[in-house]
Amino acid sequence: MGSGSGFERQEEESARRFAAAARGAGLEGIVYLGGLGDEREDLSPHLRSRQQVGRILRGSGVPTLELRASIVIGSGSLSFEMIRALTEKLPLLIMPRWVEVEAQPIGIEDLVAILLEAVDLKLAESRVVENGGADVLSYRALMAEYTRQRGLRRWMIPVPVLTPGLSSLWLGLVTPLYARVGRKLIDSIRHPTVVRDPAAAALFHTRPRGAAEAISDALRDEERAFAQTRWSDAVSSSGSVPSYGGLRVGTRLVDQRCRHVDTQPAAAFAPIAGLGGAAGWYSWNLLWRLRGWLDLLTGGVGMRRGRPIGRPLRAGDPLDFWRV
Repeated sequence: MGSGSGFERQEEESARRFAAAARGAGLEGIVYLGGLGDEREDLSPHLRSRQQVGRILRGSGVPTLELRASIVIGSGSLSFEMIRALTEKLPLLIMPRWVEVEAQPIGIEDLVAILLEAVDLKLAESRVVENGGADVLSYRALMAEYTRQRGLRRWMIPVPVLTPGLSSLWLGLVTPLYARVGRKLIDSIRHPTVVRDPAAAALFHTRPRGAAEAISDALRDEERAFAQTRWSDAVSSSGSVPSYGGLRVGTRLVDQRCRHVDTQPAAAFAPIAGLGGAAGWYSWNLLWRLRGWLDLLTGGVGMRRGRPIGRPLRAGDPLDFWRV
């Protein structure tokens, strides 16, 4: 999808080659994850291509289970990352009519569990199975739930017009890493992606959770991954890479470095533990205050939280616009 306007042709050719190879290798089955969408509608190129790939695989002669899903909630899911980027970075959100279109998002852990069950499912013939979470809700409701869990204050202003095509221009401002693919994906939002056939409940033991729990799990997994990072994970920790070379954990870039100092650990750590709040920072406090003002301007907390008084810092403490 990131290659340009010819992605449908490329995906169709790739599917035909894979189908021929699978048939030639004598595979017992194929499990393919595609996208929900009513085939009777004039689907977007993205959804149309997802389903065309499924049709090619089902016609390969190898029994194929085509799973179709709506938004996947979890780090790395493009749909989820776009919703996250819009709500995290824009304090004022213009809400066109398409944000009221219904979807049935599914958590990444639930979807992976279904995929694992599908591996052992014996099929006599190819079939399509629709999968979704426990909730049917609009994109607006999904964004509202994300902001609630993140503790963000966002103003959502409805407008009577603004097409998905025009809305995709937002992505160039707030999701530069995903803009090319995202513009194709956001065109699909005008189509409801809701489960119409409940057959999945009879085939799989996994019972997908609701959107609120899926978002909570995704954020908790990111916190766990963030807590487990070490300075040695970052490429730049060696000092040989002057620019950013670390890890991405959710919305955060982790770039930690190590320097040896000739003193006891407690003495070395004391100045670090005393940072923030009224004590300020090591230097250039005016620039740090400017940084706090910019954070406030973009919907953050700025310097208002300060730091705990009368005790050392602990993990989880607020520290100006940071968190320990």
